Amino acid sequence: MRTRTTTLLLALVLLLAGCAGGGDRDDGRITLRFQSLAWQDESVKANKALVREWNATHPDVRVEYVQGSWDSVHDQLLTSFEGGEAPDIIHDASDDLADFAYGGYLADLTGLLPARLTSDIPERSWEAATFGDGVYGVPFLQEPRVLIANATLLKKSGVRIPTPEHPWTWAEFRQVTKELSGEGTYGVAWPLKEPVSATLNLSLSTGGRLFHRGADGKVTVRFEEGDQVVPRTVRDQVGTDRSASPTTLGSGGSDTLPGFFAGKYAMVPLGFSYRQQIEQQAPEGFDWQVLPAPAGADGLAQGVSPQTLSVAEDSPHKKEAAAFVDFLLQPDNMVRLALGDWMLPTGEQALKDPALHTAEHGWATGTALAGHLRSAPAQSVRGYAEWKDKVATPALQEYYSGAIGMDELRHRMEEDGNLVLARYQR
Repeated sequence: MRTRTTTLLLALVLLLAGCAGGGDRDDGRITLRFQSLAWQDESVKANKALVREWNATHPDVRVEYVQGSWDSVHDQLLTSFEGGEAPDIIHDASDDLADFAYGGYLADLTGLLPARLTSDIPERSWEAATFGDGVYGVPFLQEPRVLIANATLLKKSGVRIPTPEHPWTWAEFRQVTKELSGEGTYGVAWPLKEPVSATLNLSLSTGGRLFHRGADGKVTVRFEEGDQVVPRTVRDQVGTDRSASPTTLGSGGSDTLPGFFAGKYAMVPLGFSYRQQIEQQAPEGFDWQVLPAPAGADGLAQGVSPQTLSVAEDSPHKKEAAAFVDFLLQPDNMVRLALGDWMLPTGEQALKDPALHTAEHGWATGTALAGHLRSAPAQSVRGYAEWKDKVATPALQEYYSGAIGMDELRHRMEEDGNLVLARYQR
C-alpha cells in the first residue's frame, strides 16, 4: 500500500512539474512557454506562425504558445510569479513592468541579448524598459496617438490639413475644432474614460513632465505650466467653445466610432492601432484619414508605453528564451508583428520597410512620428498605478467635466499625489 501511494505521489509531482513553466522533456528537449497578448486575428496568426517557424528550425528548443489577455495580465502574472508558474517569455507593456522588475520577478536581460538587437532599437525606446541598472524587457511595438478625421468634413470646411512636417499647434487645433463644429457636428470627440495616459503622454509636446526625479532618486509630482496645456485645451473645447462632445468624456475609443461614422464628430484622437477597427467597421464610402496630433513647444514629442517581451527570473533557460526573443524580433518578423497589430515597430531596420510607408490607412503618417516618440513620463515611477487610480483619474475626470478648476486639479495632482508616491520611496 505504501509503495502504491508513493508511486501515485511521484506521478502527481511529475505531472505538476510538466504543467508549470518551461522545462526539459524526457527526450532532453527544452520546452519554453511564450505567453502572448496578441488579440486581433492578424496579430494572433502572425505570432502563432512565428512560433511554428521557430519550432521547425530549432528541434532542441520547443516553444509552446500560451494565449493571455490584456484585461487581466497584471494580476495573472503576479499570481503566476508568486506561484512559481510564470511563463518563460512574457508579453506585456512597459508601463506594467516597474513593480515586476523591482520585485525580482523579471530577468535582467543585460548581456543576454545580441548586439544586433540592442543596437537596432534606439535608446529612447530602451529607456521604457530600463529600471535601475537593469533592462527587464525588449520594447518592440509602439503606437503614437493620432487624429482620425472625417476627410469629407475636413475638405468641406477648408481648414489647413496638418502633416508631420507642418502640424497644427494646440491653439490652432482648438480653433480648427470650432470651425468644424455646427449643424449637429462637434469638431472633436475626446474618449477619456481612461484620461491619465492620454493627458500625460500628449503633454510631452507642450513641455509637460509631471514626474521629477531628484538627486536622491525620489520622484515628486509638479503640475507645471507645460502639464496644463492639454487639459486646458480639452476643457475649453468642451465647456467654452462647445466644439468637443461632453458625452464622450467617459467613453472608450471604440465607443466613439459609431458617432464618428455618422458624422457627429469630425475628429477623434485615438491610438494608431484603432485604424484596423475603423477600416473593418466604417460604412462603405466613408472617407477617413490620419493626422498627426497637435505640436507644442517640444514639437511632436509624445510619450508611449511600448509593448515588451521579457524573460521570467525563474526560467531555467534564460539564454534560450532570449534567443527566441531575438528570433521574434528579426527585422522582417518585427514588420510582420507590427502589421498584424497595426502598430509601429521600434527597430530602425523594420521601420524602413516599404509596407510601413504607404499612404493607405495612414501608415506613412504614423511612421513619420516614430522618431518623436519618447518613454512615457510614468514608466519608472513606483506607485504610479495607485496614483493613477486613486488621485489622477478622478481628478482629471472632475476637471474635464467642469466640477473642479485648474487650481484644485493642480493641488490634488501634487499634494495628494506626492502623499501616495512617498509610501513607495521610503
